[in-house]
Amino acid sequence: MGRADPEEGQLPAPVKPPDGGWGWIVLFGCFVITGFSYAFPKAVSVYFKELMKDFHVGYSDTAWISSIMLAMLYGTGPVCSIMVNQFGCRPVMLIGGLLASSGMILASFTTNIIELYLTAGVLTGLGMALNFQPSLIMLGTYFDKRRPLANGLAAAGSPVFLSSLSPLGQVLLEKFGWRGGFLIMGGLLLNCCTCGAVMRPLDTGMKRKMEKAQDKYEAKEMLPMGGKSEEGISTTDGTKKAKKAKKKPKKGKKLLDFSIFSNRGFIIYTISKFILVLGLFVPPILLVNYAKDTGVPDTEAAFLLSIIGFIDIFARPACGMVAGLKWVRPHVAYLFSFSMLFNGLTDICSARASNYTGLVIFCVFFGISYGMVGALQFEVLMAIVGSQKFSSAIGLVLLIEAFAVLIGPPSAGRLVDALKNYEVIFYLAGSEVVLSALFLAMATYCCLNRGKKTPPPEKNPSAGGGSDTEEAESDVQEAEEHSSDNHQPAHGTDKAMVAANEEANHVEDEQSGEGGRCPEADGEVLARAGCNADQTVERDSF
Repeated sequence: MGRADPEEGQLPAPVKPPDGGWGWIVLFGCFVITGFSYAFPKAVSVYFKELMKDFHVGYSDTAWISSIMLAMLYGTGPVCSIMVNQFGCRPVMLIGGLLASSGMILASFTTNIIELYLTAGVLTGLGMALNFQPSLIMLGTYFDKRRPLANGLAAAGSPVFLSSLSPLGQVLLEKFGWRGGFLIMGGLLLNCCTCGAVMRPLDTGMKRKMEKAQDKYEAKEMLPMGGKSEEGISTTDGTKKAKKAKKKPKKGKKLLDFSIFSNRGFIIYTISKFILVLGLFVPPILLVNYAKDTGVPDTEAAFLLSIIGFIDIFARPACGMVAGLKWVRPHVAYLFSFSMLFNGLTDICSARASNYTGLVIFCVFFGISYGMVGALQFEVLMAIVGSQKFSSAIGLVLLIEAFAVLIGPPSAGRLVDALKNYEVIFYLAGSEVVLSALFLAMATYCCLNRGKKTPPPEKNPSAGGGSDTEEAESDVQEAEEHSSDNHQPAHGTDKAMVAANEEANHVEDEQSGEGGRCPEADGEVLARAGCNADQTVERDSF
């Protein structure tokens, strides 16, 4: 009673996340996908100098390659959400791996910068988007209690791959040129197909078992009269079958849920992320070229990204563990704000670094703060909207962030071409990140926390997860044991049901004639008082 029927427009109860088991394999696949998705656009910057010479273009033109990759990663979010809701995560990821690989392979044969935009930018970016978003959805499906730690470990794929792909790209550039490097990188991206193959959806058998136990639990509550509970179960099943026959065809599943825009927390998060992305990716994209312009050798300049990646490897899992603490997890939004503030201040304080030592110090602190942001960004979103709406929420958030990605790095590259000064770029990027941190903290405190002063509602017994199922199953076992003691032949059961119905109708006629009314009470008390059980069911169903 009081439970939502999944067929009345409600989503069925999700399967309880295992928080382990095959989830660790899914976590490893998400680790690899996250590494390629975030590290690849930055690692490609190693080839920018050679591309500028071959195609006779400037900083802003080559920066568009990374920007288009990131824009496709973000901008195709709603398309990915629709495809995942329609076809599932595994097929979408397999197609994405093929697209990402073919994009880099075709890019090795390009003859101008426009063709490079279409192949390495659009095609590869789209392929990585079709891998990245489904992997996060699967991670949220397999983990709940350990989700902050799982998000931190998966996010560590970005620095691990950044610290390896950047030096690898430099070696490939020196031995095979940028065309050979792109060809080999395309082969590496085929590993995304392997990661997609391990994204096995959770078994729905447990979900069906939960629904069956729930139906029996409802029947026992409706007719808690000893041996008649078994008859009530069979009657409930027959009634449900009749309802299904009369019901209209079921509406299809929503491909994209726009109702999340009614969530104030989601609106605040989206605005903050838009401001954040304007400046977050600018320093690592321009760092290698900045170091080369200051006289740092090419190999040492590429090593700067490896330093960021190495620090980031430890920062993300550590931050995920901190976010999973009982006294921190309810306030994870403020921890996310602190990480953004730390990152922005790092950019501002390191704007005047003009030698290799200063750049190394900047990379250390940037790696820590960048790792904290990377570990918390999707954990905060999952905490705001929940796992059921996460597939739609992340698609819409990434679409909005795509506009910021298209504005940030290209604008920074154009300013570099015009001013020949990187100091202004670091000040500007850091200010944008600090602004996003302050907005998130203040808006969360003013708009969300003050609205929680009202006393919490009473605990709903139907809102649980596995505990409700266990209670339902135990109640069903008790009902079955009780009914087995009073078991009668089939024809005797039918006669008992007919007699019970006639008696109930007689009592109802007497009460309606006297103008009496059944008291507001539990089903069992009503049965003792002589009230009609059908009235109880009808009242509770509303």
